[in-house]
Amino acid sequence: MKPIISVSELVSESAGATPPVLLDVRWTLGGPPGRPEYEAGHLPGAVYVDLDADLAGPPGSGGRHPLPDVAAFGAVMRRAGVSAGRPVVVYDGGLGWGAARAWWLLRWAGHPDVRVLDGGLAAWTGELSKDTPAPEPGDFTPEPGALGLLDADAAASLARSGLLLDARAGERYRGEVEPIDRIGGHIPGAVSAPTTENVAADGRFLPADALRARFAALGAAEAPEVAVYCGSGVSGAHEVLALEIAGFPAALYAGSWSEWSSDPARPVATGPDPQ
Repeated sequence: MKPIISVSELVSESAGATPPVLLDVRWTLGGPPGRPEYEAGHLPGAVYVDLDADLAGPPGSGGRHPLPDVAAFGAVMRRAGVSAGRPVVVYDGGLGWGAARAWWLLRWAGHPDVRVLDGGLAAWTGELSKDTPAPEPGDFTPEPGALGLLDADAAASLARSGLLLDARAGERYRGEVEPIDRIGGHIPGAVSAPTTENVAADGRFLPADALRARFAALGAAEAPEVAVYCGSGVSGAHEVLALEIAGFPAALYAGSWSEWSSDPARPVATGPDPQ
């Protein structure tokens, strides 16, 4: 099953016997909060999920968006109506990062049928709703481990033995600027692969063959293992999604640069070359 769904496919499935649970994960790095946007208008029936509060734990030594407590995440998903036997579609304002974080967490936690609305709310042409739904509680119980997850040591090792992709903007990878974290640069051995290059101007993912060619050129076809990191495990999830569309399974280093760079003992590379 494709990990993304088009607007026309969503409209068709929503009219079927088992419509998908809709989760609105609008989020922007540094704000503004997504809930006011949700309240101003969302896909009919969609439940709002707060990325910072529901899809991440408190910031700290594990990074700016460490993984949430598994039990707490399961409770949030059940309140939103998520069940193991019912499909889930997640969307955001169009960038795709917030939706991809929800997609990755649900898939990692064992949900078998989760897709991202390609293009997000910006691609939606139907009416919007201001009603806040009260869904029947779901039965989803997380069973983590369905997708690959790396810690800092494993990411460092994979940068030497496989392919570790850095999904941040090129200037942050090179260490020319660092607007958020302690220091600029990248994990030694990591290859620059900005996630913004996985989508077209309208926010929709490039065709699978184009993504396959992109990642193959970066070494994904020959690498024994592939993994991704970003700033805090959000845009990196978007790149894992793009890799899945391309047919390359990939793990996520969820702590990402915000965790790596917080420890002065960890090595940092700068410039355009991996090493």
